[in-house]
Amino acid sequence: MSIEAKLLHLQAIQNLLAPYRYLYCVDLEATCDEVGDSETPRPLAVVPDQMETIEIGLVVIDLESLEIVDEFQRFVRPQINPLLTEFCKELTSIQQADVDSAGTYVEVGKELGAFIARYPNAAWVSWGDYDARQLERDAGFAARPSLLGGLPHFNARKWHADLYDHRPKSLKQTVESLGLIWLGTYHRGIDDARNVASIIKEMLG
Repeated sequence: MSIEAKLLHLQAIQNLLAPYRYLYCVDLEATCDEVGDSETPRPLAVVPDQMETIEIGLVVIDLESLEIVDEFQRFVRPQINPLLTEFCKELTSIQQADVDSAGTYVEVGKELGAFIARYPNAAWVSWGDYDARQLERDAGFAARPSLLGGLPHFNARKWHADLYDHRPKSLKQTVESLGLIWLGTYHRGIDDARNVASIIKEMLG
């Protein structure tokens, strides 16, 4: 990609963000299941349409300084499939005790609402569009508005692909390709949100 093309893509991202003071970098972990190659075929304990958020990670970037100014992390107690699968626990490192002692989606939503009220005039970004779809799914289960409903959502993976002319990569591959240091545990909401924030700061800095 030419320098000119890269600058045009960067300017387009900056124009999208210009109206906002804060950017929330968000990552969710959810109930899930997968049949391993060595397993006897069986029905999934959690089908995709019933995935529920079990962790919310959110990192706040001040777009004026490009500094991280705050973060929010909560586990969420699932209602449809309250028992985590072995696959889910292994993938996310989230354990049954973490969600058993957590608040419900509605309770955590109130906490999140109070938190983001401190950082108004915001948009939010995630690595891909999965997180936005999952919030809509959760809202449907709870018959409540989406936790970040009304706030503009942007796809950071698409921004990275446009800027660096790459096919979309996994979050961890992208962090490493940019020469950044991976923070924390992969597939943990707060750690993945921190790494999304690192990528955003690198792209916009």
